[in-house]
Amino acid sequence: MQFFDVPEARMGNVLGDVLGLAAAVAISPLPIVAIIIVLATPHGRLNGLLFATGWVVGLSALGAVMLLIGGKGSADSHGHPADWVGILKLVLGVALALFAVRLWRRRPTDVTQAQLPQWMAAIDGFTPVKIFLLALLLSAGNLKNAPLTIAAAASISASGLPVGQQIAAMAIFVVIASLGLLTPLGVFLVMGDRAKHMLGNWKEWAARHNIAIMAVLFFVFGLKLLGDGIDVLTS
Repeated sequence: MQFFDVPEARMGNVLGDVLGLAAAVAISPLPIVAIIIVLATPHGRLNGLLFATGWVVGLSALGAVMLLIGGKGSADSHGHPADWVGILKLVLGVALALFAVRLWRRRPTDVTQAQLPQWMAAIDGFTPVKIFLLALLLSAGNLKNAPLTIAAAASISASGLPVGQQIAAMAIFVVIASLGLLTPLGVFLVMGDRAKHMLGNWKEWAARHNIAIMAVLFFVFGLKLLGDGIDVLTS
């Protein structure tokens, strides 16, 4: 009977490992600011849905590629991850930690002087295709989100779970990682124009504290990936 419990136990371990990474992806100030700007465009409802779709597609595609690269061969007969998974997590952890230090040093001393990237000012004129592509870039090409998604997919592929359960775990990761975007979208869809003031306050707060939030998340999850990598290589 214990034999049949092994996949369920592995699934629980995998979800425990990746949900924290998903939460870190969800807390992405710039993409949240971007979708709030998108929702303020003349066709905010359609553009917001396109942005959210592009975000989900980007994370899903990156995760799927990583699952295909890893495959079931990433784990031994006891479900222990292959060494390459540990090395990958070490590399990603070091990269995130170093980038966190760089961001922290560059953070504005006065948050009221913080400025959004110049490209955000052009979002009002983006076509639906550009909005979709922007969301793809902010999810799969983001310096924080891409490493965390790769690390999560590596953990899933290294678990030894059946393909169906790996896909389910990746889907759960994507859903949790998308909550940061889906929240303002949901508020807008429910409240309509009444949500503009609330979303505007969210936008201002995220813009002011973007760099500090990103630096802390980079550092915390960089250390987590370092610890995970060391654990894989030494166990």
